[in-house]
Amino acid sequence: MYNVYPILLAVIFFNLSLSGQDTIQSAEEFQKELEEDYRNPEKSPLKQRAKDFKGHAFFAIDSTYRVRANFVRTLNALPFQMQTTTSRTPTYEKYGEATFEIHGEVMVLNIYQSHNLRETAEYKDYLFLPFNDATNGEETYAGGRFLDLEIPEGDTILIDFNKAYNPYCAYAKEYSCPIPPKENTLAVKILAGVKKPKK
Repeated sequence: MYNVYPILLAVIFFNLSLSGQDTIQSAEEFQKELEEDYRNPEKSPLKQRAKDFKGHAFFAIDSTYRVRANFVRTLNALPFQMQTTTSRTPTYEKYGEATFEIHGEVMVLNIYQSHNLRETAEYKDYLFLPFNDATNGEETYAGGRFLDLEIPEGDTILIDFNKAYNPYCAYAKEYSCPIPPKENTLAVKILAGVKKPKK
């Protein structure tokens, strides 16, 4: 009888490799675009100082931090005013909960939707994931980091922490930045995405 075991192993290995390659390519594209935006005076939060920008520091891209999370939509969510670094309090609502596992530990994060942005054609499907983790103040910005997501079609959502970025406040104090709600604090280190700004 023909032994299919080596073939199955080869298929599994190929799928894992492809997944890793996809993670790297997607994260590299994100990093490149982020660097370009910060060097462009028309887009950069640094404005006139964009020409002096020396680049971001990134954690090594790691597919461990790219997860397919279970997603549960929050029904009848009430709007709330999200705290920011200033007196500004933009209106958000909890859109759903993402449950996932990293290094054998189950984690849950709330995902939010901006009332202002959802009224625009460009950002009507935009979701916002602000979070804190155990790297804050050490490897990463003390005020937490952000992820941009889109409304999923099904009951899962792709979360790639390799694409976690800093709020503008990490680079310039004149901005008003959302503060991650305390329920979005992870007790573990998320060693992926953007590190704290270079001095």
